[in-house]
Amino acid sequence: MRTATTALGTVHGLRVEPGEDILLSLQSAVSRLNIHNAAILSGAGSVSSYHYHVVSSDELPPENAFMRGKGTFDILNVSGMVLGGRVHAHISFCGEGSAFGGHLEEGCRVLTFCSIWLAEVPDVDIAEWDDPTGRDIGKSQS
Repeated sequence: MRTATTALGTVHGLRVEPGEDILLSLQSAVSRLNIHNAAILSGAGSVSSYHYHVVSSDELPPENAFMRGKGTFDILNVSGMVLGGRVHAHISFCGEGSAFGGHLEEGCRVLTFCSIWLAEVPDVDIAEWDDPTGRDIGKSQS
């Protein structure tokens, strides 16, 4: 296990408009704001279509199963990280009688709105924290 301790840096709010793609908007904002490492604190809103994947095997690297569909769903949360400028986000949805989600993919279209909050972590490098090989994952860590 590795740990990192840092004070949160600048907190950014992003409002994704109706019809826009959540992942593409998030990637665009991260690039435009020059965010290298951040925690995705929260996200809420609704979608008219969804696309996500989940891990579907226990070998490394794992296989993925992709789910895509249309329908109106509330966004329960968006969470994850920005790792060396790469968005690694997860999303959960709910509808009448169901909740589901996984790793955010292109194709999640906003219905009413989607707001996402990111907090930069300027004192640590978490660029490799999603690397399952366990190689060195940065500075300022114990």
